[in-house]
Amino acid sequence: MFKGHPKGLFVAFFSNMGERFGFYTMMAILVLFLQARYGLSEEDAGSYYSWFYFGIYALALVGGILADVSRKYKTVILAGIIVMFMGYIIMALPGNPLAITLTGLFTIAFGNGLFKGNLQAVVGQLYDDPKYSKVRDSAFMIFYMGINIGAFFAPFVATGIRNWFLKTQGFLHDGSLPAMCHAFQKGSLQDTLKFQELADKVSGMPVADLGVFAQKYIDAFARGYNYAFGIAAGAMLVSLAVYIIFNKLLPSVAKVVKAGDASKPKANANVISFMLGGGLMITTSVVSYFLLRNVVKDAAALGAAVGLFIGFIAIMFQVSTKEERPRVTSLILVFIVVIFFWMSFHQNGLTLTFFARDYTVKEVAPFTNIFFNLESILAFIGAVAGLVMLFRKNTVQRITGGAMFIILGGLTYYFVTQYNATNPIAPEVFQSFNPLFIVSLTFPVMGLFAWLSKKNLEPSAPKKIGIGMIIAAIGFLIILVASLGLISPHELQYVDAGGVTKYNPVPDSSRVAPYWLISSYLIMTIAELFLSPMGLSFVSKVAPPRFQGLMQGGWLLATAVGNKFLFIGSKFWGVLDLWQLWSIFIVCCVLSALFIFSIMKRLEASTK
Repeated sequence: MFKGHPKGLFVAFFSNMGERFGFYTMMAILVLFLQARYGLSEEDAGSYYSWFYFGIYALALVGGILADVSRKYKTVILAGIIVMFMGYIIMALPGNPLAITLTGLFTIAFGNGLFKGNLQAVVGQLYDDPKYSKVRDSAFMIFYMGINIGAFFAPFVATGIRNWFLKTQGFLHDGSLPAMCHAFQKGSLQDTLKFQELADKVSGMPVADLGVFAQKYIDAFARGYNYAFGIAAGAMLVSLAVYIIFNKLLPSVAKVVKAGDASKPKANANVISFMLGGGLMITTSVVSYFLLRNVVKDAAALGAAVGLFIGFIAIMFQVSTKEERPRVTSLILVFIVVIFFWMSFHQNGLTLTFFARDYTVKEVAPFTNIFFNLESILAFIGAVAGLVMLFRKNTVQRITGGAMFIILGGLTYYFVTQYNATNPIAPEVFQSFNPLFIVSLTFPVMGLFAWLSKKNLEPSAPKKIGIGMIIAAIGFLIILVASLGLISPHELQYVDAGGVTKYNPVPDSSRVAPYWLISSYLIMTIAELFLSPMGLSFVSKVAPPRFQGLMQGGWLLATAVGNKFLFIGSKFWGVLDLWQLWSIFIVCCVLSALFIFSIMKRLEASTK
């Protein structure tokens, strides 16, 4: 896999893998944890979630500035790993009030800002050597696969830890129960008979006092998530060890500024340091404040996020030279497009997670259960890999593939025979399908691009981004079809004669097969492979030499603004019909694709 690539890619690959394990633990369980622990509504949990994701990517500008000004990319990356570890430790402590939990989230966001953009910049620096420049795109595909190997295991581990702790407290898992427990405590639960039925089921015996049960179940559910955050902290230690031991294989200095451009860039670097540095210190404080106190309307918060992005654009035009400006302009146009991609795509950790919890069946048949247990899905993946190897020309590979197919296929069959007729599944596990598909499809997609390249038909990086937006729209179309005829969240709440809002859980008749959501993740994963690694490659290729870290930070800032738009999903979750909600993201993706194809010639010219 690493053949033909510099050894430093290996270091970046594994350093990023551990960090992404922790990150995707957050993606899988964060909104569920906030709701289970603090009884937040979908709208409030979504608001905190969007601020957290905004902070993760917006603060990459801080890391980019520190690295570009100091030229110590590797030192800033190391600091980021340490800060993130501290944040996960805070999240792992049980019983924290909401303010402390949000402090932990901000700590993780700040550490990620120091780490993420600069590691991507360093990967780009590895391929500035003409010896490796031709494999730059494939390098970012491999790097991106490393991200998703860690991400695949995170939801399974988080779910396993949570379920393990529930069992130690005498409970089984039911994802719909925490909301019902909080509603019961508030006196807003309408269907107490259903609550009694589920309480008896997860307790394994009749529950005499529902009030006592509600508090104990909430405490056990939340503490299980705390311990999952602790595992994420352990993964950060692995990343730290890999990075400390092998970071010498990474370049120590960024791109060298050409001699003819030496005078003005030095002056401009001071301007960037002063203007953006001061502005981003304010931004850091603002993000921290809003994470700790969610006291403004989302419209005002979004305005601040968009204002920061506009300020970034204005400053970049001010400090760039005439020769650099066409490249900067092209990058900014792409940044605008990715805002709407990430606003849509990262609904997988928000509204699509709500859909997995509330609108997907709670129990599945033995075959489907293969994909919701780590041991069986790994055996299944190995069997499929063996089947693929049977068709290789190499005799040794064919024999190995045959053995894998027989042994692991037999093991998969054994697991199926051991499962019950119906088996409970956890909504968090759906977050493993996106990284699984990334890992599975990276090499086929790379192979497709290589085949097209031989025929001089490979799309340029900007075209791949545009195609990715269209594919993303198709992914949301699938979930829209699945939602037709389902009862919507706003239909399950009403205000009684006393003015109290009553709550009802989603009826089982409005739950669909998990394959709808899995199929949607498959299509959106293909879209991600067309857009995200190609975008990273595009930025590293087009960015002016002295803005390398900063423009990677700009990519992440655009992602941050897109993530602040995430609240749109949770805001309308209890307002619109489900099909109307998904239509918002379909329209955004289609319009973004049309925009990027309208400026394609300009974008392609900037890469030459």
